Amino acid sequence: MILKTFGWSFGVTAMGLAAAFYFWGWEGFAVVAILSVLEISLSFDNAVVNAGVLKKMNAFWQRIFLTIGILIAVFGMRLVFPVAIVSVTAGVGPIDAVQLALDDPDQYEQMVTDAHPSIAAFGGMFLLMIFLNFIFQERDVHWLGPLERPLARLGRIDAFSVGVALAALLLTASTVATHAYQHGGTYSDESSTVLLSGIAGLLTYLVVGGLSGFFENKLEEDEEREEAKAEEAAEEAKAAGQQPTVVGLAGRAAFFLFLYLEVLDASFSFDGVIGAFAITNHIFWMALGLGIGAMYVRSITIYLVREGTLDDYRYLEHGAHYAIGALATMLLVSIRWHLPEWVTGGVGVALIGLSFWSSVRANRADAAARRENDSSDESAIPSGV
Repeated sequence: MILKTFGWSFGVTAMGLAAAFYFWGWEGFAVVAILSVLEISLSFDNAVVNAGVLKKMNAFWQRIFLTIGILIAVFGMRLVFPVAIVSVTAGVGPIDAVQLALDDPDQYEQMVTDAHPSIAAFGGMFLLMIFLNFIFQERDVHWLGPLERPLARLGRIDAFSVGVALAALLLTASTVATHAYQHGGTYSDESSTVLLSGIAGLLTYLVVGGLSGFFENKLEEDEEREEAKAEEAAEEAKAAGQQPTVVGLAGRAAFFLFLYLEVLDASFSFDGVIGAFAITNHIFWMALGLGIGAMYVRSITIYLVREGTLDDYRYLEHGAHYAIGALATMLLVSIRWHLPEWVTGGVGVALIGLSFWSSVRANRADAAARRENDSSDESAIPSGV
């Protein structure tokens, strides 16, 4: 089962890491490996969400999502989108950006470095909104309870996360402006770029979230209609003496479900792509690392759908979002101060690893408590009964 589901992912991983080592040595190998782990971890909750919604579809639409959907996810968001970001921010065409990276890596790196403030501001704000909307949301499971509970209460204030994000953007822009002024520049040089790019990142998040909400509402409406039809069909089958069958969503309902999942996957892809810029500007390393990670997201989705169960690691989603928050902070900080790649990559992986270990410990504690309760119940039964 594992080999059948994850076989393609294992193969792509081996080829991708081998190619990274062959062309760029151990540095390329290490960065691609870090990006792969980061993408898998940040998109893990995406796979869980996909599996929970995908199981409602019929077999045809499941195949559509797992084939066309993965092509969009891997080649569209993980491969084309990073090039598009460089193209827009550096002011060159997409083909020119790739050609420049191949022919003149030094000039390409300089162009990306010059465009870094706009990339970091856009991506930092987008990622920060993902983290803030998670941390300010009330939930049943808490990883860091003393921190998360009061923050969830603050989240009851309307648009509180947007206000915090804008405050962080203003602080970043003012820091950049002060630094520019002290070094002979003007307040309007780099700070205006940071402000415009940061607001664009915020608006992008709001638009993507709005589209997701729209498709989710359409999905709920269509699901209600499909459930009513299914109940009528079941009653008719029962009246005719036939066994009622369970059929996955199809037609208009499945189409809206497919669109909803694509928008949702795109929003999750943003954090991986933007987070990759916090680790490296090398588009080929990003393409390999994010492509490998996207393959595992597909495999995990298939595994969860086929098994009919969701993951038991309760704090992994928390760790992924804390990693997103750390990446957002480091992106905004990197506009003013340079951060080593091992720091930006290591912090996220460490947070996710810590959340995974905390989940394992919690599961073991629950299992031990159940065994203790079972043994106490057995001892309470009188002998001879």
